Amino acid sequence: MTMHCSRRLVLSTLVSLNGVIDEPMAWAGPYFGPGSAAASLAVLRGSSAMLMGRGTYDVFSRQWPDTPGEYAAHLNAMPKYVFSSTLRDPHWTNTTVLGTGVADTVAALKREPGGDLIVYGHSRFGRALTAAGLVDELAVTVVPVIVPGGGSRSWPGDAPSAWELLSAGPGGDPGLVSLRYRPRRG
Repeated sequence: MTMHCSRRLVLSTLVSLNGVIDEPMAWAGPYFGPGSAAASLAVLRGSSAMLMGRGTYDVFSRQWPDTPGEYAAHLNAMPKYVFSSTLRDPHWTNTTVLGTGVADTVAALKREPGGDLIVYGHSRFGRALTAAGLVDELAVTVVPVIVPGGGSRSWPGDAPSAWELLSAGPGGDPGLVSLRYRPRRG
């Protein structure tokens, strides 16, 4: 695990060709193979904790505790922080529920030593982190599918912000595109 003086917050999201971010498990799965699995595991290994809102917690806590494999084992073992005002007793191992005050709490977590903090998706929680200027890197994987019916689009309602491209290239498996950005400061 990489150690930093302060942690970076990495927001990782999947997006369809028509900009949909909702329910990626329903449309992205066929495009993820061994290359994507290896890349995802490498990102997870560089992270010392996962942050999520209640919606992501509900999906992940149903999927990962009983899933075999190295990725699931690492995800289950790492500290997880859920921001929720309604979740009281999380059943997923190593999960801590944090209430409101997302910006202040996440800023404090970033000041602690350790590896990156990872956030998956770009739901209301991810948008709040972006709007508060807490995201240090945005990792976008474009999936070559058009999702019928629209769904939620990327970054609705966010304050305008500019991002600097760090890298662009093929994703872990054929058809995927990997984009990495950091906020443009100033």
